Order: sequence, then C-alpha cells, then structure tokens
Amino acid sequence: MERGPLIRNASPMEPEDWHLVRSTPLFGRIPKDVTARLVGSSGPRCYEKGALLFQQGDPADAFYVILEGWVKIARLTSEGGEAVVGMFRRGETFAEAAMFLGGRYPANAEVVAPSRLLKIDGENLRKSIRENPDLALCMLASASHHLKFLVEQIEQIKLLSAPQRIADFLIQQCRTRRGSCVVVLPYEKALIANRLGMKPESFSRAIGRLRNLGVSVDHEYVSIADVSTLVAFVEKSEESERAR
Repeated sequence: MERGPLIRNASPMEPEDWHLVRSTPLFGRIPKDVTARLVGSSGPRCYEKGALLFQQGDPADAFYVILEGWVKIARLTSEGGEAVVGMFRRGETFAEAAMFLGGRYPANAEVVAPSRLLKIDGENLRKSIRENPDLALCMLASASHHLKFLVEQIEQIKLLSAPQRIADFLIQQCRTRRGSCVVVLPYEKALIANRLGMKPESFSRAIGRLRNLGVSVDHEYVSIADVSTLVAFVEKSEESERAR
C-alpha cells in the first residue's frame, strides 16, 4: 500500500510518456494494444520525496514505470539497517518480478526525488500473460535486464576502489565523455554512498581524493574539469583486472 506524500494524479499519458513506456524491455516487444490494456485508464501519479510505494512483505499487487524521478529499492538488514538493492530512474520499470515470487514484495520502495510514476495493476498483467504467453518472454527479458545490472553492480564494488566507484557514478550522470561538465547529484550523498557500497565518511574521503583529477563539490553540484580524465581513471582499474 502506498504511504506518504502523494501529490496528485497527473494529466493523462502524453505521447512522450507512451514512447518512454514502449522503450522499456518489458513493453518494447509486445503489441501496442496489449500495452494500452495494461496501462489502463489510470494516468501517472506525482510523488514527493519520501513517499513509500510499498514495504518489504506487502502483497505484490502492482509494478511501476518511472516517467520522471528516482526510486530506491532497499531491504532491511538483520541489524536494523538498510541495504540499497537498486536505484531506478526515468525509463525503467521495477517490482514486476515480485508478483511471481510468492506474491510479496521482497524489499521497500521509496521515492527519493520528486517523481511521476505509472502504476500497473498486477492482476491485469497476470491476465494478459494468460491471454498472450509471449508476454512471459518479455517478463524474462525485463528480469534479465535487472539481473545484468545487479551483476555489474557487484563487479563494480569488487573491482573498483571507492574513488573509482564515485568517478564511475559521476560519469554516468554526464552527457559527454570529454571536456568539462557540471553534475547535479540526483539524490542525497548518504544514499549514493550506500548505493556504491561505502559509508558516508568513506564517501567524503573518497570524493576528496578526486580533487587531483579536477573534481570539485559544492553541495549537490559537482564540477568536473575534464570527463575523459575520470573515464581513464576508471578504465585503468578495469585494464589491470583484465591483465591478471
């Protein structure tokens, strides 16, 4: 059950929204009329930062497409802490596999930046799969996409040093691979640190070590003198691993 600051129902789906939905691994391979039935008549909803979409153990009755914003998926640890499983952004889906894994969400989902989300009813999806078995292959493609991302995330934590992980994260936020760039951090530094497998104090020390590479930080703004310098810094570790 959704909890927290839901702002309002947004306007009906725009052509750009449909294009974004159709670009996802799940919806990109099925007929447009099937996609339209799954989306239904309920338009996107707008959420403020902090809205809780579902909690670990809740009945899995829906999944989501992100039209704008960011959503954090996290599990509670035995010590009462939080482990970030994934961060999802515009153009991505999440929670679709949960409806077929015992019918319960295995983690919490929290909005971490103002967002527009499209909520897809789970029963509609199951009914559509019974009517169109090819949709199950699309579900598999979507699950494979998420699995690939998790494997890459594990490899990154294993192979890259803390400064290299931050550099790689910053590169992903840039629209260029050369020249200067200013990045606005998409969510809180503590959450970025958790996502990259480090503590906040380790994050601060590691990002400080990037100053020699032309990186400066002013609150949520990060200035990069030359993105190609960061790219070379990250690739140096990957080349060392391949040379072993």
